[in-house]
Amino acid sequence: MTALRFPTGRRIDLACLGRVAVDLYAQQFGSRLEDARSLQMYLGGSSGNLAFGVARLGLKSAMISRVGHEQMGQFLRESLQREGCDVSQLQTDPQRLTALVLLGLKDRDTFPLLFMRENCADMAVDASAISEDFVAGCRALAITGTHLSTPTTREAALTALTYAGRHGAVRVLDIDYRPVLWGLTSRGAGDNRYVPDAAVTRQLQEMLPHFELLVGTEEEFLIAGGVAHDIIGSLRAVRAVTPAVMVVKRGAKGCCVIEGAVPADLDDAPNFAGERVEVLNVLGAGDAFLSGLMTGLLQGEDWAGATRIANACGAIVVSRHACSAAMPTPDELAHWFSGSRNPKVDADADLAHLHRVSPKRVDWNELCVMAFDHRSQFRDLAREAGVSESRVPVLKQLILKAAEQVEASHGLQGHLGVLIDGGDYGADALAAATGRGWWVGRPIELPGSRPLRFDGTRSPGSALIHWPTEQVVKCLVHYHPDDAVELRLAQEQTLLQLWEATRESGNELLLEIIPPPAMTPAGTADAAVLRSVKRLYNIGLKPEWWKLAPMQPAGWQALAELVAERDPHCRGAVILGLNQPLQYLVDSFRQATHPIVKGFMVGRTLWATPSLQWLRGEIDDAGLQLAVAANFATLVEAWQGRGVAQRAAA
Repeated sequence: MTALRFPTGRRIDLACLGRVAVDLYAQQFGSRLEDARSLQMYLGGSSGNLAFGVARLGLKSAMISRVGHEQMGQFLRESLQREGCDVSQLQTDPQRLTALVLLGLKDRDTFPLLFMRENCADMAVDASAISEDFVAGCRALAITGTHLSTPTTREAALTALTYAGRHGAVRVLDIDYRPVLWGLTSRGAGDNRYVPDAAVTRQLQEMLPHFELLVGTEEEFLIAGGVAHDIIGSLRAVRAVTPAVMVVKRGAKGCCVIEGAVPADLDDAPNFAGERVEVLNVLGAGDAFLSGLMTGLLQGEDWAGATRIANACGAIVVSRHACSAAMPTPDELAHWFSGSRNPKVDADADLAHLHRVSPKRVDWNELCVMAFDHRSQFRDLAREAGVSESRVPVLKQLILKAAEQVEASHGLQGHLGVLIDGGDYGADALAAATGRGWWVGRPIELPGSRPLRFDGTRSPGSALIHWPTEQVVKCLVHYHPDDAVELRLAQEQTLLQLWEATRESGNELLLEIIPPPAMTPAGTADAAVLRSVKRLYNIGLKPEWWKLAPMQPAGWQALAELVAERDPHCRGAVILGLNQPLQYLVDSFRQATHPIVKGFMVGRTLWATPSLQWLRGEIDDAGLQLAVAANFATLVEAWQGRGVAQRAAA
């Protein structure tokens, strides 16, 4: 048990007031910040990380802060929303910019940190805009120490604390001492964690009586207590002004909890051991620790249980790049505590896979995809029509409009997808499709290659640097488990290379498996595909999607069992078209009622004939769109009605 009493029956578990910013992390490890070649963007700021981390762990969090009316502010808002964090109290500043932080990873002990927070939005949070009714609906309120450093943020903090105290919410202070943000160091010394200052101590101690829980490192309790070089003396100075529980973070040692009198030595307090891991980046470890601690406490854990979660969260995050994005999920913690994890975190393939697939993501439970990523087929159509290939990009944009038309006419919002190439033919259509809430796939294979090669690059990792994360990497491989050994191994190594590239880039992977027809006599195709999928799982591949030819119900059932055994987080399978007649595909959909099948991705069946007519000048733009849309609508209706049709036939 703990001395803290959290109210129950409230909509929000934890509201977080304080810093929320965009973190720009150097991607080159071992480099000075001055020498960084590229930066990766994440949500950051201590309060933002806390709200994000608690939401990722399954609780309902809320953000009380302020962002700019610009792209970075929208990025933070969307990042929190995707994790399930309430942003109704995240104010928008019409004039100030969202804060930015530039971070480097020089070595285990050197993390250059540059705060770009001059008159930034979150330091202008408006106290009058904080809703008492909203705070009354929260079980706990956490505030960052930075927001006690200026009159404006101090007023906002005090307003929220007063509301929380009035309504019985537990109030938590993350001391979060950053001397640079109190104006005590040069701007470039953002990594300095401790500068003694009597004025800061005085301001903190004035606010400490408003909290029931204080959390900080030993250095942070030194500034809160004000007794230089004496952690026990500082803790006793804090105790003199507040009865709050104190949780002291002790790095690799873990933490200690002081609920009453301060002991003569920290080792005499209840201590809870930390986890041994290889440190990549300590930045964000404290935010992860507090996320785990608050999650445990709010879920009813005692100090042993809550600190166990907290220490695990901190250990996982220090082994990864970034702060918020490194936060673990409940599935990761379950693996962590299972006893089967790899002691070296960055070598734990299961943990890495869970970190990728178990956070909240867009639910594509039913997909109707127009596939026109084809390249050689469109070139052949242009040659057959006797026209220049320069007309193909225009043609692809018209096909895209046909997909838009069916989205509107058949209510496909949230269910529409497209497969489009990013080369000369499809670049404009692909750009138009990206960023509008569709499922967007993009091919990477060299058409017709066997053994598999990539289109325009030998290095998929180099190519994916330039792909938007939302674009799913589609790779078609002509593969059979009975291929000649040299061919099979070559194809598998190429697929593993792609797999590793997508794990690093963050793009999802769709594998399209088509066994060579000469190796699949009638009646054997389903078995060949299933053996292929099993073999690829055996070598370590776990793509998010499988794209497969229509199978019999028994085939889909066998696939579902295999996926459940090897990768239960797999998105599922979609049906490919192979230029089969519309009626053939309609009939095949009736065999695909198993939940493992999420939809279809069909191409030439929909647009090949109308495209040739358009290229020849036999139909105009409207005629092309009408014909393609009609074909697509036929498949959409067949897919949506497949279960009804099957039951009627039975």
